[in-house]
Amino acid sequence: MSGPLAASLALNLRATAARTYVRIVGSIREWTWIIGDAVLPNLGMCAFVLLYRTLGAPRSFEALAVFGGILSTYWLNVLWGMGSQFYWEKQQGQLQLYFAAPCSRMAILTGMAIGGILMTTLRSLFGVFMGFVVLGVRVPSFDVGVLALVFTLTMTSLYALGMTLASLFLLYGREAWHLSNALQEPVYFLSGLYFPIRTLGTLGMVAAGILPLTLGTDALRQVLLGASAHGLLPLGLECLALGGFAVLFLWLASVSMRYLESLSKREGRLTQRWQ
Repeated sequence: MSGPLAASLALNLRATAARTYVRIVGSIREWTWIIGDAVLPNLGMCAFVLLYRTLGAPRSFEALAVFGGILSTYWLNVLWGMGSQFYWEKQQGQLQLYFAAPCSRMAILTGMAIGGILMTTLRSLFGVFMGFVVLGVRVPSFDVGVLALVFTLTMTSLYALGMTLASLFLLYGREAWHLSNALQEPVYFLSGLYFPIRTLGTLGMVAAGILPLTLGTDALRQVLLGASAHGLLPLGLECLALGGFAVLFLWLASVSMRYLESLSKREGRLTQRWQ
């Protein structure tokens, strides 16, 4: 590896590590975020588990709801911790530092994503505790290696979408807050977080072709529950689709960031509060 290329790679890796550190420390420091990201999303999950139990539904439906509550914490982090992050930095007057930094903006976004995944995974343990310890939900034995692979593909595609949303939300300015709110509940429904995605029929197929969370939810359920998950597509096909989503959204994030960087240099309006 040549000298300039090695230096550039080292610089971007340091920027990624630094942004990961800030995300982790900042998430731990603000205890109210822990309540909002870990406790509140899982209250809905508990309600669905108790509802299925009261109605006498198969026990696998209780597990479906538990996995949905856990994955909802990741979607909240993608919306508010990734998609809205640059908009918040702009409001605080810090966005120009990102564009003035000598590193790649994708390195900064990657650090945000890694830190977000790590902290959300720790907070999702509350959902695991509530579902499997407090409520007594059970799942059959499963392959840990396959689960780790599917989880990695799901998180990569999901946070790659978050990288793309970060640029789009910044471009739309003050509408970022409304976009985050508007995308929260519809995605909960279209991803089938609390029920089998197959029950959505054609709408479920369309959602699977648009949202990586839909495919990731279905794939993880198939690994953990097998036939009881009522899977939408074969597991192998869903894994290939998740990999395609990851590549597509990473490319879109890179293109959108280059466009925003060019816009900031050409017009100098991205850091104005009223734009």
